[in-house]
Amino acid sequence: MTTTTDTTNGNGPGSGSGSGSGNGASSAGPVGWLRERAWPIGFLIAALLIFSLYQWVVPNSSPEFKDFIRGWFNQAAINECIIWVIFALGLNIVVGYAGLLDLGYVAFWALGGYFAGWVMSPFFNQVKINFLGNPWPGQERGIHLSFWLVLPLAGLFCALWGVLIGAPTLRLKGDYLAIVTLGFGEIIPQIFMNAEDIKGFNLSNGVKGISPVDRITLGPLSNIPNVPEQLGPFNLNAKFVIFCLLAAFCMFVSLRIREGRLGRAWLAIREDELAASMMGVPLMRTKLAAYAVGASAGGIGGVAYAEHVNGVLPDTFKFSASITLLAMVVLGGMGNVWGVTLGAVLIAWINNTGLAQFGDTVNSTLGTNINFPAQNFLLFGLILVLMMLFRREGLLPEARTRQVLQEPERGEVEAVGADLEGDPV
Repeated sequence: MTTTTDTTNGNGPGSGSGSGSGNGASSAGPVGWLRERAWPIGFLIAALLIFSLYQWVVPNSSPEFKDFIRGWFNQAAINECIIWVIFALGLNIVVGYAGLLDLGYVAFWALGGYFAGWVMSPFFNQVKINFLGNPWPGQERGIHLSFWLVLPLAGLFCALWGVLIGAPTLRLKGDYLAIVTLGFGEIIPQIFMNAEDIKGFNLSNGVKGISPVDRITLGPLSNIPNVPEQLGPFNLNAKFVIFCLLAAFCMFVSLRIREGRLGRAWLAIREDELAASMMGVPLMRTKLAAYAVGASAGGIGGVAYAEHVNGVLPDTFKFSASITLLAMVVLGGMGNVWGVTLGAVLIAWINNTGLAQFGDTVNSTLGTNINFPAQNFLLFGLILVLMMLFRREGLLPEARTRQVLQEPERGEVEAVGADLEGDPV
């Protein structure tokens, strides 16, 4: 019998893990070390190249090149792509790792965003609390906490809500769970939309939202030459670095948890919930942990998005946002951190600038007048159909998912076996 190497531990090139165990021939020497960490190094190199492009190349380039970059790769759109990566990584823990179909993930985005609006703005002007915050001039009243403190607090706040939402719903399975999460994803944004007057108390400012939020202070980092003391709405390149650091943190947490006991329990539930329970995996507690960890990433992303748009706008938290996030996870490769990252960047960029610029190019070339951005869901629908037909595992599939989805159907296997039995020896 031939002994084969187990490639389903998540350390293969298509697995989504960059933290290999260090064992085996593939880990020997610098070549093996680089191969195991190719994706994290690639993410770092890409971030450095984008930062250098906007920091030094674009300001000193020709007007034509500046117009091209502003049209196709607008820096605000690139920053938003990185924030979508944070959300997609959080949803990947719920859907890709634990196999729990969540159609209402936008609820955690809303909770994180409004938490930032509550504690980083003059919204609650009945009080005057400032703990390392950086309010705008003339808006000192309200609650003003440091951006760096709000990030973990928002993560904990959304993790708590993930447990509260998950506790009564995670006993359901499959389609029933998806319908319930869809309901929560619709209820929470609607509460914020209509919570301007709750018996005289203004919780969310209704359809007007909460704006502006406090600026980001850099503390000791401002001593570095050319680094500002605080980041306002137009410090896009510095915010790009911060958003990349937040995304890298979410990647690191996802990869490390996946290799631990909790991550293996999630994968066991995803593959076969009954078998996992028979092997001693506590189903309810493990599912709640997936919801809590995934929701905390949504809270962190919500704070980052509030800083990105300088406020919290209730129109952002639509059902379509949850569907877009799910498409990012499915198209990128469920369970694969790097596949989900790639899917999030591609879809977010297409939504923001790619489709509009492509439409302008086509219309100017052919003399047509087609509104391409209005057809984005038609495009994503076609992509999803084609992906499910020809590449169900996604662009960068996880090793386990690739092996399961590429297995021949039972009928094919039986047919091959019957042919072999009928052949003369």
